[in-house]
Amino acid sequence: MLSIFEGDGRLNRRQMLTVGALGLGGLTLPSLMPGISWGSETPKHVTGKSVIYLFQQGGPSQFETFDPKPEAPDAIRTVTGVIPTSVPGVAFGDCMPQLAKIAHKLTVVRSFQTNNGGHNIQPIVGPDSLEANIGVHYSRVVGATRTDTGMPTNAVLYPSSVDPEVPGPSARGNLASTGSYGSSYAPFTPGAKGNLQQDMQLHLPKERFFDDRRQILTQLDTLNRRVDASGQLEALDELQQQAYQVLLGGGVAKALDLSNEDPRTLARYDTRGFYKKGQWNHAARGRSGYYDAQSKTIGKLLLMARRLCEAGAGFVTIHAGYAGIWDMHADGNNLNVTDGMQAVGRPLDHAVAAFVDDLEERGLEDKIMLVCTGEMGRTPKINSRGGRDHWSRLAPLLVYGGGAQPGVIGQSTRDGAEPQTDAYNPSHLISTLMNTVFNMGELRLVPSVPAPINTLGQADMIPVFGW
Repeated sequence: MLSIFEGDGRLNRRQMLTVGALGLGGLTLPSLMPGISWGSETPKHVTGKSVIYLFQQGGPSQFETFDPKPEAPDAIRTVTGVIPTSVPGVAFGDCMPQLAKIAHKLTVVRSFQTNNGGHNIQPIVGPDSLEANIGVHYSRVVGATRTDTGMPTNAVLYPSSVDPEVPGPSARGNLASTGSYGSSYAPFTPGAKGNLQQDMQLHLPKERFFDDRRQILTQLDTLNRRVDASGQLEALDELQQQAYQVLLGGGVAKALDLSNEDPRTLARYDTRGFYKKGQWNHAARGRSGYYDAQSKTIGKLLLMARRLCEAGAGFVTIHAGYAGIWDMHADGNNLNVTDGMQAVGRPLDHAVAAFVDDLEERGLEDKIMLVCTGEMGRTPKINSRGGRDHWSRLAPLLVYGGGAQPGVIGQSTRDGAEPQTDAYNPSHLISTLMNTVFNMGELRLVPSVPAPINTLGQADMIPVFGW
């Protein structure tokens, strides 16, 4: 519910100061200064493509997703079973039935390793020398907001971005990290429960997300009329008004308005059928809410990400590992692999398959790239409780769209422990993403671009799966 007014319906001093400081989860006053001029043509060094990075924090298992090992010994073998895909000879874990049907459209990398066995936000933030969310590099080049529409160019979405009843951001690490670039390039984070967003709550009521799609537009229009009629915008300078209009009438407001969505599209993304409140209390010692939040919001998050990209965002990060729920140790705090894949694997399968179908119907499959991966994979050996532990030498990686060539890239060893063919790592992935959103040859000719950004897109690091 939008609620920027308090008391008599006028902006109080605290709120006016908040608008003045622009506590919008990244939209600070400096970020509204133009980066590049967006006109009728996309700048030569920008491709016009977007990336959605679906970050499965906790560490998804390669065995139960896209690289099953049904013939491995009992202590290693995929525990959820396998399912054939649309690609002859290729199988997925059986919690991925919808993605299995469209496997011929996907790029699956079976020799990807993060070289990281701890909970953090790699490889979405890196390398160590820069310590910035990948989308921040994009914003550093093009500006934090588009000059033609006011649309934020980089965003981070959490379950709280689309559901006001779930707790706020719960990433293990700062996905809004800007490194040495400064806070003006921080990603826009709707529903982050802070500053102006705490007052406006840029998300839809749970009960009406799929049912009353005109409500948010009505609220935005009402808010806009009330502010304009009161003359309160006259108290703001030009930059402050611009920032305010980013929310009231610019790209963000339009992206959050679902009234023009086909009801069939809304229903396609709906993952609420996987949500069963308290289902996992017996195994996760009070963390059931994390699994619940993920299962009922993952479809909404992907739909919102698509809408933001259509409106002009170039990079959107989805935190799809709420409180690290892909961490399947079976240790009392975390589910075992079998239950865990039911809790988070099946909703993800449904949501990503819906996303692929939606993009193709809209003709956006070459314009938007989706990346699904975590900070690590899981151990080949199943522990005594039926879980898998942290593993740095192999991790699942799924890529779709944006120019990626469909197919299975690389091969792992028989026990699923490490790459058997050439290994790819986060540097390859980051280079792929940079070459998706930028024309690197043209970018190197832009004098204002910091040298490290060009290094991230170095040609010798581009693997076949991304460009």
